[in-house]
Amino acid sequence: MQGYGTTTSRRRFLTLTGALAATTLATPAAHAAPPVRDTSSAPVAIDGDASVVRALERSAHPLRTTEPGGRSPDLRALSAMVGAAQVVGLGEATHGSHEFFAMKERVFRHLVEDLGFTTFALEMSWSAGLVIDAYLQGGPGDPRRIADATLAGSPWEREEFVSLIGWMRAHNRRHPGHRVHFMGDDLGAPKLGEPIFERVLTSVRETRPEALPQLTELYAALRPLDDIFAYLRKPLAQREANAARAQEALDLVTSLRAADDAHAWTVQHARNIAQTFAFATVDLADPASVTAAERLRDQAMADNVLWWQRQTGHKMLLSAHNGHIGYLSTHPDMYPRTQGAVLRDRLGRDYVAIGFTFAGGTFLTKDTSLDGDWKPVTVPAARPGMNEYTLDRVGYRDFYLDLRTASPTARSWLDRARPVYDAGSTFTPSPLPTLALGPAYDILVHLHRVRAADTLR
Repeated sequence: MQGYGTTTSRRRFLTLTGALAATTLATPAAHAAPPVRDTSSAPVAIDGDASVVRALERSAHPLRTTEPGGRSPDLRALSAMVGAAQVVGLGEATHGSHEFFAMKERVFRHLVEDLGFTTFALEMSWSAGLVIDAYLQGGPGDPRRIADATLAGSPWEREEFVSLIGWMRAHNRRHPGHRVHFMGDDLGAPKLGEPIFERVLTSVRETRPEALPQLTELYAALRPLDDIFAYLRKPLAQREANAARAQEALDLVTSLRAADDAHAWTVQHARNIAQTFAFATVDLADPASVTAAERLRDQAMADNVLWWQRQTGHKMLLSAHNGHIGYLSTHPDMYPRTQGAVLRDRLGRDYVAIGFTFAGGTFLTKDTSLDGDWKPVTVPAARPGMNEYTLDRVGYRDFYLDLRTASPTARSWLDRARPVYDAGSTFTPSPLPTLALGPAYDILVHLHRVRAADTLR
């Protein structure tokens, strides 16, 4: 969950950990990463130049709607752009816009039905994702109750995600031979932290009971993690000792070697616990430590996605903020290496990043303290000099285009950094961050207007 507009290390870090309060496995590269485009000899394009607009328009594919349901011939070109990719990152320029959230469901439905995708991954805790997936596979409850239990306090505690969860459950009833799954790729969440400890302990109790006393003792010092903010106020030395215990527990579980699928999942659960406690060793008084924690989190999210894809063989749609699925962040000092950059390095062309832009409207965000509810913020139409100003002059209200195959004129414009609307947990209208869209994403979806996402009824 990217957040902007703060200046102190503490506020910057709390913006990031807002997702945790609400709610590494290394592998060799499967393919070589695509080469970096050389734009040194490309013609220079002027902002808003009619030739740039025409070049973008020639590459653009109009969107019929952002709403899920109905026919989707307008997404056929998107299928061709995705190609044989195994993981598709689908961003959001804000954490609280209806159109971005609705489009997630629409694109996922299309990828499931057209390209055989089977997992929706979200920038939320690993343990909460397991709860949602259990419901999708036939567990008790209803979509709204599940969303309320797993997404409470997060920007995704919205009707749009109730709709997604409901569709996925219904799909599994209709297509038992092509079941879809839900995965959380992020660090642990306080409210759902206890079940993941129990999953590890229960597995070891059943398979290697002789190791249970040692594992129980290691985890006893870590439980419960029910308030991440209170935990971060504990002395750094204590948090570092706990991180060492979590890593020792992971090493112990890993050493209990077994070739079965259940053991692989147990190790992954233990790994997520270790990731969470390693992240929580951040020193809020040290900007370098804050940046290191941000980097660790994006690396952990990428590692969890890679583990799931390798373990299950599923094609995955990865939903997160633009700054986590893309290759560049609007705040590189906070996010020096994004999840998307890690995935591209590991997967090469088997990873595709789709970013979003919007030219104005309303979204939900919080103030810099992250206290209280998500509240609506309205921004005016993009002004000259912004990326969205030129994009919005294309002759389609909403559209998408493949940035990798754009013409030299379009590429020249796309490869230059300009101000952009970009809101995470917080938003500051001035100065706006800047981003070069061409190097940041493979595909771009541009929307004319957005509105605030719908609060759970």
